Amino acid sequence: MAIKVSNPIVEMDGDEMTRIIWHAIKEKLLRPFLDIDLRYYDLGMKHRDDTEDRVTVEAANAIKEIGIGVKCATITPNASRVKEYNLKEQWKSPNATIRSVLDGTVFRKPIIIGNIPPAVATWKKPIIIGRHAYGDIYKNTECVVDVPGTAEIVFTPDGGGEKRVFKIHDFKGPGVVMGMHNTEKSIRSFARACINYAINEKVDIWFGAKDTISKQYHGFFRDVFAEETEKTKDRLKAAGIQYRYMLIDDAVAQVIKSDGGMLWACMNYDGDVMSDMVATGFGSLGLMTSVLVSPDGKYEFEAAHGTVMRHYYEHLKGNPTSTNSIALIFAWTGAIAKRGELDGTPEVVNFARTLEDIVIKTVEDGTMTKDLMLIATPKVDKYALTEEFIDAVAERLRRKLS
Repeated sequence: MAIKVSNPIVEMDGDEMTRIIWHAIKEKLLRPFLDIDLRYYDLGMKHRDDTEDRVTVEAANAIKEIGIGVKCATITPNASRVKEYNLKEQWKSPNATIRSVLDGTVFRKPIIIGNIPPAVATWKKPIIIGRHAYGDIYKNTECVVDVPGTAEIVFTPDGGGEKRVFKIHDFKGPGVVMGMHNTEKSIRSFARACINYAINEKVDIWFGAKDTISKQYHGFFRDVFAEETEKTKDRLKAAGIQYRYMLIDDAVAQVIKSDGGMLWACMNYDGDVMSDMVATGFGSLGLMTSVLVSPDGKYEFEAAHGTVMRHYYEHLKGNPTSTNSIALIFAWTGAIAKRGELDGTPEVVNFARTLEDIVIKTVEDGTMTKDLMLIATPKVDKYALTEEFIDAVAERLRRKLS
């Protein structure tokens, strides 16, 4: 008999190879075992274009209403993608849109598997990346300068105050210019989310920026974090948690020498880059979970990797692929477990944790995709195709639940 999930989950479909894997996970690992109401939104590139990206905003608002969402990887189109998909325009990142609507913080945590050793020998415990999920270059305004002239930042106060003008550069020839922003409200929400997450996980907090160069923009982040950690120093002390501020380049050097086990809070772009570095250091982007947490306790789970375009093109040719589905599976289990926690249904949480344990045990027993086979210790001499790995997990899950 299927396990009943009391309340719905928002499901956001995606693109390319991950879309194919997404449906295989639903049909083989979820539907046979769960009675679950999925509120479906198609965030595939074509449907986003057909709806002029309204579907992305609708999905984000559904998460605000329902509380839990799970998302497949999606294309953020560049110029070549606009041509490939014959798009009306170069739509913005769906993840950035959802982050903006929810005003959330992204936490990315590696999946530790016994026979997949980290590339960094000192790393023993997960390094969690807390990525600020608003503003900076992800909501920038930019332009190419094609003639000499002066670029300026202009701030005009509401209510008729004095206009302030700040010169960026006097261009003597072609160049490029960009303006970006953030808000105190969002930065403070980010700091508070990191503090709450660290207390729940019982891990220290690191924050790094470049305030020696960006004395006001980065310095503003530094000061807000200092204020928020000072306000919560008793809670942090009670949980045995320390807060460290470092320059971002020092943080990068220190994290490589550490044994892990901390929440590394990063500004938006730093978090984008460092989460990929940490994921690769722990073995594969296919072993990195990602959850967006809003200040009012809404959650959106996804894999940290993209749509695996190269494998998708091979799939279209009829060639077999060996694509790692683990992070996509853990996106589903993260959403299901959180739904069970919020609903007070331990059997739902137990299902999600059981599936996670089975995935890890499947790899540890020697069944894995090619990306993991190449780094596994001890070595294995055969890799599983995309469908074969999911089928192996499904068979173990059937046996366990029967």
